[in-house]
Amino acid sequence: MKLYLVTSNENKLREISLLLPDGIELESIEAVASHRDIIEDSPTFLGNSVKKIEAYMDLGVPLLADDSGLVIDSLGGFPGVNSARFMEGSSYFGKMSAILDRMENEQERTARFICAALFYDPSNHSLLGVEGKVDGTIAKGISGTGGFGYDPIFIPQGYSDTFAVLGDSVKGRLSHRATAFRRLFSLVCLCNEKA
Repeated sequence: MKLYLVTSNENKLREISLLLPDGIELESIEAVASHRDIIEDSPTFLGNSVKKIEAYMDLGVPLLADDSGLVIDSLGGFPGVNSARFMEGSSYFGKMSAILDRMENEQERTARFICAALFYDPSNHSLLGVEGKVDGTIAKGISGTGGFGYDPIFIPQGYSDTFAVLGDSVKGRLSHRATAFRRLFSLVCLCNEKA
């Protein structure tokens, strides 16, 4: 089965491709359609994932989408669903620096990454959705060159280094995206067996 991921983010495509079970192939939606502007203004990760799916449902192909972000407790959940759009046009180094500046005197540094992942089956117009999360803390500084996004400031629970230092093998086991898509792929495979 070939699935199409609604994203232009090559890093997401690469990460999710590493999680594919046998019998499932993944391509970017850009392989079958030109870019479509999607206004991600839902207050929830799930809502924004639905908007991504809805934008391409007319193609009649199996779709995957996710929305994810960093939720920081001491900042009231910020940047949350606006993680990608916070300081839009700025580098992630600039975004992370701004967050660390806001947290300079904060002792409470708990945070989590959350991912809402969806599968759309055009044969019966059904949606399957799951959520994954990973708890951790915000580092005092930017550390590491691996991963992407906010990985250089996020320390997963049980570790003392950021995802950007720990690398793909740890992130591939623990991350919010890995958790969500493993669960989603197991549901997709179960549905296909029953069909």
